[in-house]
Amino acid sequence: MSAEAAGAGTDRPWIRAARAAGLLDADGSARPTIFAEMSALAAEHGAVNLGQGFPDEGAPAAVLAAAAAAIESGVNQYPPGRGIAELRHAIAEHQQRFYGLTLDPATQVLVTAGATEALAASILALAGPGDDVVTLEPFYDAYAAVTGLAGARHVTIPLTEPGFQPTPAAIDAAITDRTRIIVLNSPHNPTGSMLALEHVERIVALAARHDAVIVSDEVYEHLVYDGRRHVPVATLPGAAERTLTISSAAKTFAVTGWKIGWVTGPATLIDAVLGVKQWLTYVNGAPFQGAIAAGLRMPDETFAALRETLQHRRDLLAAGLVEAGFTISPTAGSYFIVAEPPARLGLGGAAASARALAVDPGVVAIPLSAFGRPGGPVSATALRFAFCKPEASIAEAVRRLQAYGR
Repeated sequence: MSAEAAGAGTDRPWIRAARAAGLLDADGSARPTIFAEMSALAAEHGAVNLGQGFPDEGAPAAVLAAAAAAIESGVNQYPPGRGIAELRHAIAEHQQRFYGLTLDPATQVLVTAGATEALAASILALAGPGDDVVTLEPFYDAYAAVTGLAGARHVTIPLTEPGFQPTPAAIDAAITDRTRIIVLNSPHNPTGSMLALEHVERIVALAARHDAVIVSDEVYEHLVYDGRRHVPVATLPGAAERTLTISSAAKTFAVTGWKIGWVTGPATLIDAVLGVKQWLTYVNGAPFQGAIAAGLRMPDETFAALRETLQHRRDLLAAGLVEAGFTISPTAGSYFIVAEPPARLGLGGAAASARALAVDPGVVAIPLSAFGRPGGPVSATALRFAFCKPEASIAEAVRRLQAYGR
């Protein structure tokens, strides 16, 4: 390819959009993620890695045993394109059991290669040039990347302190007749907040007014704390007919590497998503699908125990960060705590702080600014810490942070 042709390729709409989102360098080449950089620093310096949101401990024993049995019995070939019937039925049962939502497993449930593929296939299926995709900001980084791939325009609703909530004015300004998709995420990554019901109701009403589809990322649905209850968007009046609900096994069952997710919603929308998904991974995770079906059918006590374990670890990390002089934002759900480092440390901006802390005292966090657009509303100094780690790791990280600078 000539240099001229290569240069022309960098001016394609999706590349321009991804570059504007800070995901590509000026020449269109892929920019290494902060997650890869921080994990490399953790390995190099022997740091406690509270950066990426993956657990360091195993899934429920029954789920692991079911996967091992499936592999041993030969469930290792392509599953059906929509996912095995057992898992699709288990997903529908889960939505009915926990939220009172009735779904047809044959037409309203689609198994995907994790929630990220479900998000990608949904956005690529439903949005394109001339459309707006609206997300909250801060946002899970894949939202901006896939919006860029679709050639759509990325519009955000800022979340502000206290509590990382949007304002009504910001919601009204973001959602217009150009809006094709509104991506919601509650419990929210990276802030750990949960959207107040009145904000979600406002967004649903505006989606109906402007004929937009809501894509609701609910992967942390079972990881909500302090007696709170997760309310799926699809349960709200007027929402079900225009909402795709996405979740996955990764966070609930601590199996991020299995990549078993799903999307549920109206059959016509699911068909559109399937039309893209079949050209992405085609199918995925045959031996794991039945294991996740078993997990979704576990008793309520198992889900409660998982939640209680994470809440306890949240509390350990939160107390330790406060003792070390950090100012934290309350975490209502998810794996994460957002914290501002004490000014006395003189660490500078969030990216510089994260790099410095990874080296000394050897604790890895992710700058909150990695979840926003350059020059956007996201704090330039805050860090995101993950508490989905063993208690011993959290305790060691806290010990190091408290000793640092004293």
